[in-house]
Amino acid sequence: MRVTTVGVGPAEARLTAYIQDVSSVVRNSTARPAVLILPGGGYQTTSDREAEPIALAFLSEGYNAFLLRYRADVESTFGQALTDAEAAMRYLQENAESLAIDASRIITCGFSAGGHLASALGTISNDKPAAQILLYPVILSAFGERMRTVIPSTNDAVTADTPPTFLAATRSDHVVPISHTLAFANALDDAGVPFELHVYGTGPHGLSLGKTCTAAGSRTFVDVPWQAWFGQATTFLKHHIGEFDVA
Repeated sequence: MRVTTVGVGPAEARLTAYIQDVSSVVRNSTARPAVLILPGGGYQTTSDREAEPIALAFLSEGYNAFLLRYRADVESTFGQALTDAEAAMRYLQENAESLAIDASRIITCGFSAGGHLASALGTISNDKPAAQILLYPVILSAFGERMRTVIPSTNDAVTADTPPTFLAATRSDHVVPISHTLAFANALDDAGVPFELHVYGTGPHGLSLGKTCTAAGSRTFVDVPWQAWFGQATTFLKHHIGEFDVA
């Protein structure tokens, strides 16, 4: 496996690539699907808990994974973060052959504020993915005040061109209320966009994979029901962007 980091966009945002070796023994995976991972962090930082562990999980499902550290600090703006994300998408599309990925099967996976950024790529951007996974996403513009930045309500920008979307959140999330996820799901439904919605009964904000390896030593972030989201999301993706060819 190759692990490399490049700078993308005008600010040279760090894009780390996890590229599995092309092997003649695995003839059906010379061009793998790709996932662009957008960690959360309130547009103030990008969480390590929602970064490399997510890349490794997707690698185990045959994806090549790409982790973007978009601009996120007290001085940066949503517009700058979106510029970075769009630059990352174009980099993947333009370099698909050397990255051993299928340019038609690039998906995004975003958490919290990263979920907002992913939803923006899927709605207001011209650089849309083939599908998107939004985990406990920020959607509504009013939440921007809490993050000390101005953001759009991405549910208002959903159209029939928005890619198929997998959504998951918990009803007991007291940081980003479930109303954000439901607002986006309702907009997808109104626009006739394929989507799947999972609302888990309990669990705090920021669960990541919900496993001990992503819990940062806190039992609060270990949640067995929530762990199901990853398998459910990859099943959703297989339905909408296809699987590896088999004879």
